Amino acid sequence: MRISRFTVGAFQENCYLLVDAETTSAVLIDPGEEGSRLVAAVREAGVRLQAIWVTHAHLDHVGGIAEVKRHFDVPIFLHPDDLPLYRLADRQAAAYGLPFETPPLPEREFSESEPLVLGTLRFSVLHAPGHAPGHVVIHGHGVAFCGDCIFAGSIGRTDLPMSDAGALARSLERIVELPAATALYPGHGPQTTLDRELVSNPFLNGSARIVGA
Repeated sequence: MRISRFTVGAFQENCYLLVDAETTSAVLIDPGEEGSRLVAAVREAGVRLQAIWVTHAHLDHVGGIAEVKRHFDVPIFLHPDDLPLYRLADRQAAAYGLPFETPPLPEREFSESEPLVLGTLRFSVLHAPGHAPGHVVIHGHGVAFCGDCIFAGSIGRTDLPMSDAGALARSLERIVELPAATALYPGHGPQTTLDRELVSNPFLNGSARIVGA
């Protein structure tokens, strides 16, 4: 398994290229902006792109999808609870005064009951609402792509439209049940590990609480 990170756009969002080294099958996770750069990265890697996985539908995680889809006709995966946010991504961008190309609608739905298969790799989906209603964490093989649920030393915002502080608190309770050594690949900032966050993250070690939860 190979994981490459590309930090893109005004919000410095992390897009990940996940590759099954045995088959060269690959997915892009959260292509948030700079679509042409991501297309070039896929081609340079010499991999076969199979899908686009979207942890949640905030504008900084979906802004590069349209450009990627122009070059690679692969399905977009999104949890159905985030489809309203996805449809409003252009309005999210307008609120920040940012240029935005509306992406095509998702073709596939994430479900906890259906594993994600990438070549020889299998991943599970954990529905983790709070930061966004359809937020998911994709985990397996010792890694978790956690979107904006957990960051190194912090957690996702819950003051945005359709966010829910109580739901995020419950989602975090589920996420911390993953193996402690799990490597966390967040939507912003550096990679971390669950065991490190259980000690140092104030929202996970009990020294801070989520306002409104």
